Amino acid sequence: MSKIFKLITFLFLLIFSFSSYAHVEHYSNLKRIEFDIYRNNKNIGKHVFAFSEVDGNLEVESEINFEIKKLGVVLYKYHVKGTEVYKDGELIKFNSKTNQNGKEKYVNLKIDSNQFQIDGSSFKGKTSNEYMLGTWWNHSIVEAKAQISAVSGRIIHQKVTFIGKETIKIDDKIFNTLHFNFSSSDKKLKKDKKLNTDVWYDEKTLNWVKASFKKKGNWEYKLVSIE
Repeated sequence: MSKIFKLITFLFLLIFSFSSYAHVEHYSNLKRIEFDIYRNNKNIGKHVFAFSEVDGNLEVESEINFEIKKLGVVLYKYHVKGTEVYKDGELIKFNSKTNQNGKEKYVNLKIDSNQFQIDGSSFKGKTSNEYMLGTWWNHSIVEAKAQISAVSGRIIHQKVTFIGKETIKIDDKIFNTLHFNFSSSDKKLKKDKKLNTDVWYDEKTLNWVKASFKKKGNWEYKLVSIE
């Protein structure tokens, strides 16, 4: 009985902690986050976020660049650039352009009567403004019923599972983290469309520090620096 009580207490504290910080202002002092991207343990590129205040709003610019090479020949090239705009802690606008090995994808999102109006390469229409943009840096995504693809605008209904507290090492730095798994709640999706990503957030700051998933190889995002 005591074990059950402890588990319930821990879950309550965890939920309370995330609810208490479930707003963008928690990250208002951030300037820059940089990740290295690994595929099959090989460093192939970077994902960088830049935070700034523009006209009283928070703007988050992100850029992903990576290349997959074999014997010095580029087999696959990927580039994404996007901008999130938040007013009073709420997402009001997002735009991104992606070049996926020559294939163009995009998202244009804006708030409209308490809904998101999305014009994307994979989805066009309105959806709930309670859905989160799938850029991962905001830990509030663990509470969302669905995330919006930052590449194509696709709506990804998700199941979030708390795996547990873990101490991880990235290079010479030690992080005490909260480990979550994000999976697609729609079981009818094709395998290549299903979400199955593990994400680690720093237990104290709730900053994103690591992610991993499998898709034609083993992928990892590892924190390089945060300012």
